[in-house]
Amino acid sequence: MNSRRHVPRTDVVLADPRLVAAEERLGRTVVKDAVAQAQRRVRQGGLDPEEVADAAVAALPPYAASLRAVINMTGVLVHTNLGRAPLSAAATEAAVAAAGFTDVEFDLTTGARARRGRGAMEALARAVPAAEDVHVVNNNAAALVLVATVLAAGREIVISRGELVEIGDGFRIPDLLVSTGARLREVGATNRTSYADYLAAVGPETGFVLKVHPSNFRVEGFTGSVEIAALSALGVPVVADIGSGLLARESLLPGEPDAASTLKAGADLVTASGDKLLGGPQAGLLLGRRDLVERCRRHPLARALRVDKLTLAALEATLRGPVAPVQEALHADPGTLRDRAEALAAKLVAAGVEARAVASEATVGGGGAPGVTLTSAAVSLPERLAAPLRTGAPPIVGRVERGRLLLDLRSVPAGLDGDVLRAVLGVSG
Repeated sequence: MNSRRHVPRTDVVLADPRLVAAEERLGRTVVKDAVAQAQRRVRQGGLDPEEVADAAVAALPPYAASLRAVINMTGVLVHTNLGRAPLSAAATEAAVAAAGFTDVEFDLTTGARARRGRGAMEALARAVPAAEDVHVVNNNAAALVLVATVLAAGREIVISRGELVEIGDGFRIPDLLVSTGARLREVGATNRTSYADYLAAVGPETGFVLKVHPSNFRVEGFTGSVEIAALSALGVPVVADIGSGLLARESLLPGEPDAASTLKAGADLVTASGDKLLGGPQAGLLLGRRDLVERCRRHPLARALRVDKLTLAALEATLRGPVAPVQEALHADPGTLRDRAEALAAKLVAAGVEARAVASEATVGGGGAPGVTLTSAAVSLPERLAAPLRTGAPPIVGRVERGRLLLDLRSVPAGLDGDVLRAVLGVSG
């Protein structure tokens, strides 16, 4: 008998109690896709007709969305391709709580409309007292676009040629700024820009001077740039794009600018990311002079760039709550990381897996602190395990160096070591 001719009908398979329950949780489309996939396998001769329901149940995803939770063992703490900063438990709980109806723009006491996300704004203002006012948009590029539109549409933005950077995926700062209707007035050279260069460029057409912190690269040798304190004497607004989202000084990253110090040095506005070193959700932070922030907030473009209630809840919880995972990883003790790597490697060796603990170097990532390395430890495995681990459950992403797969522990909370052990054993055969 040719089993391919006996593919069970879709409605019959969907009547299976397990799939009925799954439909309530995941939705009919997701469940039907799993059934169709199983039926296709029968037609191709790879599955018996009576196994369709079982195969469909096994193929159901854990969530209705296609995004999968990943264990990041690359050693890159803020990995853009893996979603940048992981949220803290407090931020995750806050976002879940905000998923239903909330008082995001409503005052429960008076019953009247209230300022959107006021709790998050108050938390951000408290975290950076040097800022007279704050605002939040959907990412750092959006914050820069908003500022450029408000302060320099039809006017000039003075910027050093050495700071005309590409910010990822082909997007470049000059293209972003010009899209707002502003004109760029480039000053200096790629490697050296002086105060005199800025002074000669500033005039009646100047909207503001922009200082961009370079991301993902360093310029060394015969170089020169102008600090914020000097630029503040030019008599025009100074905007600083610090990028990585540090709100205060970080001793481990002395070369990375922070919002508080930048404002104290004389910047009128600072823009930064919420999902990098701050460790929160994707957001663009805008901090500084009250009059300039208010102009940005009231501009029509601000409506198009505003963040949703989930972001506001997660951002507030990140600012008010316990230390974020990115900060925990940044300050992880190298000795503890080494002990964890040795313990994991020993258990794997005992189970017959070729593994060993090795020294490793982690990085910040997300454009933050380029060139800075962090002492770490990793479990070294055969390279052939890289693909099975990436496609396993849960997916584990490491990095391959010199023919070995390294699972770096600095970017992984200690509580996940058991999951890592089971995953490696599961693909090692």
